[in-house]
Amino acid sequence: MGSGQVTDWQGKHVTVAGLGVSGLPAARVLHGLGARVTVVNDGDDERARAQAAELEALGVTVRLGDGATLPDGTELIVTAPGWKPDKPLFAAAERAGVPVWGDVELAWRLRGPDAAPWLAVTGTNGKTTTVQMLASILEAAGLRTAAVGNIGVSLLDAVLGEERYDVLAVELSSYQLHWAPSLRAHSAAVLNLAPDHLDWHGSMEAYAADKGHIYEGNRVACVYNMADKATEDLVREADVEEGCRAVGFTLGTPGPSQLGVVDGILVDRAFVENRQQNAQELAEVSDVNPPAPHNIANALAAAALARAFGVPATAVRDGLRAFTPDAHRIAHIADVDGVAYVDDSKATNTHAAEASLAAYESIVWIAGGLAKGATFDELVTRAAQRLRGVVLIGADRALIREALARHAPEVPVVDLDRTDTGAMLAAVQEARRLAVAGDTVLLAPACASMDMFTNYNKRGDAFAEAVRGLGA
Repeated sequence: MGSGQVTDWQGKHVTVAGLGVSGLPAARVLHGLGARVTVVNDGDDERARAQAAELEALGVTVRLGDGATLPDGTELIVTAPGWKPDKPLFAAAERAGVPVWGDVELAWRLRGPDAAPWLAVTGTNGKTTTVQMLASILEAAGLRTAAVGNIGVSLLDAVLGEERYDVLAVELSSYQLHWAPSLRAHSAAVLNLAPDHLDWHGSMEAYAADKGHIYEGNRVACVYNMADKATEDLVREADVEEGCRAVGFTLGTPGPSQLGVVDGILVDRAFVENRQQNAQELAEVSDVNPPAPHNIANALAAAALARAFGVPATAVRDGLRAFTPDAHRIAHIADVDGVAYVDDSKATNTHAAEASLAAYESIVWIAGGLAKGATFDELVTRAAQRLRGVVLIGADRALIREALARHAPEVPVVDLDRTDTGAMLAAVQEARRLAVAGDTVLLAPACASMDMFTNYNKRGDAFAEAVRGLGA
């Protein structure tokens, strides 16, 4: 099972590691190709048993409660992206000389000879928005496309389904990239790099290396963030095809081979004739929804990938205008007594919260939740000048409170010591008390939500409901 396409799966012993979003389709697809599939799964709960029954009805072997032992005769492992590289199953595979692929690698290798090229996006924050913007731009150019990957639509379904695509907009997480050794995108972007998932990767260096893998073998453009030197370093280290170019994006004035912003206009100086002298207007900043700085950066990255694929400038403008962001991403909920209330519950880490806080001048900040090992000194230092007040919720709020005491001691802080369902309502009421006309009350927790809510969507919904209650 070298780097070439595997055309004959008949009778091959394949072990699928993990049930769930990627494991189920992988097991089904491999079984359909004639492989002898065994699924192993650590958990043995009600949901896993239901999924196992579904696969066993097809003739797939499922082993619940033991994800550590390598089944006899295994020739290949296809793993769910979330499985950590240090799991005993992978150590056993290495000893036995068995390759390990992720679902992205499997999808890449199952593509047909005339398959659609991939425009790929990774980064700590902004991936989903950028991929959706990219798909919107490609559609505006009349191309058959889909936003796929880490975004909900399975790459396996996109690659093996009936629908024929011209190009795919692919969101890839660091986990997925770790397990996709032979992936070679047409063009790719790393939006930014900040410490995240270090418990999984083991170190910042390993995390960055997995992200940087997205550039390997790029044909046309490696798109990087000029404000984030780490992304440029990954481009320098990448082994790309002859003629592939490094293309930077910046919120400032672009130089040759860059995209940037001039007088409220998104401008391309990379994909134009005579880029030393010429620039192409793509869209206005007001075409980007919402026009917060980090979202303009997302739009420039999406535009760069689309332009690398040969899309006309008008399609960039039309695609950005047609794009509506997902819920809970700097969503304006309401204005009450001259105060804007904004839901950015999706800001589940410090890097995302920093981008969100940078978008407003005077803020009452609602923050807290599960810190996942994060520290908050840098975030608070950068945001201190903008803070009118802070309301803290959630399990790890003390970490933020201590950072505020160190770096913004004059900012009033309300520490809500409650985790019941009414906690968000109380937080919004406290924020209203602190805010004055012209302020923004911003839910940008910088933390995960699972201490109090099922997910960040439910947290954002609770905030929106509380805000609507104020206006009633």
